[in-house]
Amino acid sequence: MAGLHVRSVLVTGANRGIGLGLIQHFLEMPKPPTWVFAGCRDPKGQRAQELQNLASKHPNLVIVPLEVSDPASIKAAAARVGEQLGGSGLNLLINNAGIAHLTSLDNEMLENMTQVYTTNTVGPLLMGQAFLPLLKKAAQGSPGSALSCSKAAIINMSSSAGSIEEVYLWNFGHVVSYRCSKAALNMLTKCQSLGYREHGILCTALHPGWVQTDMGASGSQKPPVTVDESVQGMLKVLSSLSEKETGTFLDWEGKVVPW
Repeated sequence: MAGLHVRSVLVTGANRGIGLGLIQHFLEMPKPPTWVFAGCRDPKGQRAQELQNLASKHPNLVIVPLEVSDPASIKAAAARVGEQLGGSGLNLLINNAGIAHLTSLDNEMLENMTQVYTTNTVGPLLMGQAFLPLLKKAAQGSPGSALSCSKAAIINMSSSAGSIEEVYLWNFGHVVSYRCSKAALNMLTKCQSLGYREHGILCTALHPGWVQTDMGASGSQKPPVTVDESVQGMLKVLSSLSEKETGTFLDWEGKVVPW
């Protein structure tokens, strides 16, 4: 983890699964970030209990109310984070919040498609827009012009289920709305990489693996990757990202995933 030194990081969907795992690992770093922002829908609710426990032990952890499908909630979160950061920017935005409905091609519905797309694709778009001023500020405050996660970056949590070439785990579940939302998220990542490069912001899509989370383990088979393994792998990947990886789609081990 030698290469990943971030002063501030925000993780969405941080109350469980991969999001919570990321928060835990950031806090446990030898040189943890000055600020770790954990975005979740209901910070005081039962489902955020583990986050609350962590916050009571780590003064650098700030739990931020955030519903990524609600533009007003995103704006309020950006204001809250900006206030906490004072005059400095946000180095790393990890768009991890996501939802899935276990549907087949035959019973996929408008409501599912719309809800999943709003959270998984539109959410990261709006997050990028709202936090752009803070990301730009971080990039401007970092020495050198080379892109990196230590400078300023947006990491979109994608899935090879959204890879048009791989269509990962099709026989395990069609989940059409989820797959379409992640394929669209990959295009958004490419667009963000092109649009934000001039501001010194790196943008990459990451496939965390098939992970043992509530979402990953909702079928009959046990996923092969633990949250810990996935998060450790992804943080290692983040530490090595540079100019040549902006606008790419990688997995938790650093391998390129086909679009």
